[in-house]
Amino acid sequence: MRDGTSPVWRTADPDDAEAVANLHADSWRRHYRGAFADAFLDGDVLADRRAVWTARLAAPGRGVTILARDGAGLAGFVHVVLDEDDRWGSFVDNLHVVADRHRTGLGTGLMARAARTVLASAATPALYLWVLEQNTAAQGFYRAVGGTAAERAPVGPPGGVPGRLHGTPAKLRFTWPDVARLAARPDPPGGR
Repeated sequence: MRDGTSPVWRTADPDDAEAVANLHADSWRRHYRGAFADAFLDGDVLADRRAVWTARLAAPGRGVTILARDGAGLAGFVHVVLDEDDRWGSFVDNLHVVADRHRTGLGTGLMARAARTVLASAATPALYLWVLEQNTAAQGFYRAVGGTAAERAPVGPPGGVPGRLHGTPAKLRFTWPDVARLAARPDPPGGR
């Protein structure tokens, strides 16, 4: 980890909303430029993410948010919605890792934790997510952890506000029909 220790994994609670929103906003600002409007990314993206995460963590429903923390704070998180789609299974709605933790094993650890959650609590072992078509680094990561691109679709505007998009970006659906192999990956020692 950033401070030399192994990650501490736990399920998020409402007190984590601010830290999760900060990481989510920072990640969008780094990776969604060109797909989301600069005015949104440079403006109210943090307020938007704060509202989303405050509500989501206060009433999680079928959602589970798993955190990876170290001595420096939140290092990454994954949010999975169990049994979200009859065909595709559970949905990884978000996976974000702090910038200095990319390529350390943390993302793989978070995906493995999401897969274990699916195996333990979902009706089917299937998992999927959407990734921006422009985010080729993330696509490479998802392929490396066993995902397969299944289809392409237009990106919906954040919060349903069309002005938050820049142009007409596309996204790709990545799928894992059975997450058993992903779930079997060992936790990273001090981090991907």
